[in-house]
Order: sequence, then structure tokens, then C-alpha cells
Amino acid sequence: MKPYIQTTIDSDFSQKLKNILNEDFNPAHPDAAWCSYINYIWTFKGFVYLTSVIDLYSGKIISWVLSEMLEASHVVEYIEKAKHVRKVKKPLIFHCDRGCQYVSEASQKATTGIILSYSKKAYLWDNACIESFHALLKMEWINRFKIFNYRHAYKLVFEYIETFYNTVRSHSHCGYLSPDQYEEAYYAALDEKAEALAG
Repeated sequence: MKPYIQTTIDSDFSQKLKNILNEDFNPAHPDAAWCSYINYIWTFKGFVYLTSVIDLYSGKIISWVLSEMLEASHVVEYIEKAKHVRKVKKPLIFHCDRGCQYVSEASQKATTGIILSYSKKAYLWDNACIESFHALLKMEWINRFKIFNYRHAYKLVFEYIETFYNTVRSHSHCGYLSPDQYEEAYYAALDEKAEALAG
């Protein structure tokens, strides 16, 4: 496995990382706030790492990357994917922890124009919204299997997120709709309001 080398960070840099989100996990509309987290999945060939981003309005996982190493390039990859999928045109809050992948120069460049928010040191509640997703992924699905390798893990993660969690699984936060259904209801209500005003 390729060794990980941590680059030097300005001693004052950590103090500049502010918690803008401040545990406000219930924005009024989609793409107001995203939250990201990196977690590991054990396989017989070693750990693989799931980096994901959740839209806090619906709880939808809008982008994710599974990798065999912890590198900033993977964070950049899924940030770019999320921006493309959601067609973000206005600033939003992007919340994450203080891991070196998130404070890297590449990650900072990928989030240009986005309001960055960072968890407080050693305070798990700041990321509770996305950590709960990773806990569900393992409890409801991953822990049922003996995972052989990266390819097997990728297949399982894809099945859970893309064919169940986002599309089918009901969430109390969404009025017992799935994240996809909850967002569809939001945009349908906007369309109805626009039609009423036009009529």
C-alpha cells in the first residue's frame, strides 16, 4: 500500500476553520447545505474508504467515491461529481471535518465559491447527520456480508445507495418518503406555486 505523507499545515490554519453550519441539519430547500464524511469498510484484501456527500434537506447521498487509499484527489472527484449532478449555480454550505483531505489545496480549489464549514475538534455531533448514514449502511447492509475485495465492496455500496437508500428507503426526516420522493415533492410544490401565480 502506498504510504501516506501528511504535508505541513500552518499552525494558525486550524483556527481559521469555522463551523458555519452549527448543527443546523434542516435547511429549507435542496442544495442549501451539504455534509461530507469519510468512513472505512473492511474487506479480506484490506480497508477501502467511502467518501460521501449528503444533501441535508432530503438526506440524499448526492455523490460518493469508494477508494483503496485516503487521498485528497478522491474528495475532489466526488465534489466535482456532486456539483455536476446538482448543477449548483449559487453558493451553499459545504460541511466536513478537519481531515487533511478536506483542507488540502486541491479540495479548497474544488470548493471555490462554496461556503466552507468545519466541525469542531473532537466533537462528533457536528457530523451526526452523515455519520448516521454510514452507520445505517453498515447495520442494514454491509455487515451482512463477508466482503472479498474493493470490487465486491463497490457493488454492495452501489446497491445500497442507488437502489435502496436514495430511492426506496423511507426516512422519518422526510415524512416517511425516500430522499428522492421528498425532493420530487418539493419541486412539484414549487411548480404548482409558479402555475398559480402565473394563472
